[in-house]
Amino acid sequence: MALPEEANRIADDIRSMRIRGAGLIARSAVEALRIVAERSKASDIDDFMKDMNNAAQVLLETRPTAVSLPNGIRYVMHRVSTQRPAATSVGQIRSATIKAADEFIDSAKNAVQRIGEIGARRIRDGDVLLTHCNSSAAISIMKTAWAKGTKFKVYVTETRPRFQGRLTAKELTGAGIPVTLILDDAVRYFMQEVDKVVVGADAITANGALVNKIGTSMVALAAHEAKVRVFVAAETYKFSPETMIGELVKIEERDSGEMISPGALKEIGPVSVSNPSFDVTPPEYIDLIITERGIIPPLGAILILEEVFGIVTPEELREYQTYALHEEA
Repeated sequence: MALPEEANRIADDIRSMRIRGAGLIARSAVEALRIVAERSKASDIDDFMKDMNNAAQVLLETRPTAVSLPNGIRYVMHRVSTQRPAATSVGQIRSATIKAADEFIDSAKNAVQRIGEIGARRIRDGDVLLTHCNSSAAISIMKTAWAKGTKFKVYVTETRPRFQGRLTAKELTGAGIPVTLILDDAVRYFMQEVDKVVVGADAITANGALVNKIGTSMVALAAHEAKVRVFVAAETYKFSPETMIGELVKIEERDSGEMISPGALKEIGPVSVSNPSFDVTPPEYIDLIITERGIIPPLGAILILEEVFGIVTPEELREYQTYALHEEA
């Protein structure tokens, strides 16, 4: 079965970054799975599972760095696979799939709200904050603190080349928060005025390193140099189980056209263009990670992985990586 038009559009929007932000990517991918489950015309359970596995594979290939995406898909597919032996009809397995998708989407939305409530306690009256890119979890912290009456201002980087920071500036300004939009290159210049850096995450590794929008590591480096605390807002489904056995998070290389038009590049001459979408901030530049389960130090990431995913051995990880995402012989 080909993906329904609506599900295929979601996959294209994730791939092209019309849908952006790790949390929204995960929720959208799971919503696409839900659509496939609803629209599948399979007459037996095996064919239904083939439709779901096909959709899962298509979605997994859209954004390689967004760990939240495979974690969301695996959340749904694992629950579907465990229900399959007891299912006696397509209707039963379809209902199990839809229920799992709804559970993940609701949990993800609640996680952002909970992170906002927990993180808001760390913001003080008179603080000057700095944020990079466009993170719903980081924004939730700032908007929640402001709604509770805490007064502060925020420096927001433009976040080139796609200017996601402008989206953040618009949302914060809409909440009444004083915002100053700055060039990415100006972070070190303004850091002397900053009390706290608040950023989101695309992935957290087992050793507590942060994978986030390109430029985040330079922000954290400038903060470290200036002795400014760095807070990372991250839902637990952004933690990467694969890194428990030494696998690296793949850094996505985006099209050069995001940086420079083909015409302008031709004028420059025969140069190559590299446009990585993310970078890695080492754990020693991070003060704390704010999750929906509470605040942890970077080195506590391994405990979150063990608690949330129940993975403590390479064999368990391999099972987690592969279950329900491949057709059975």
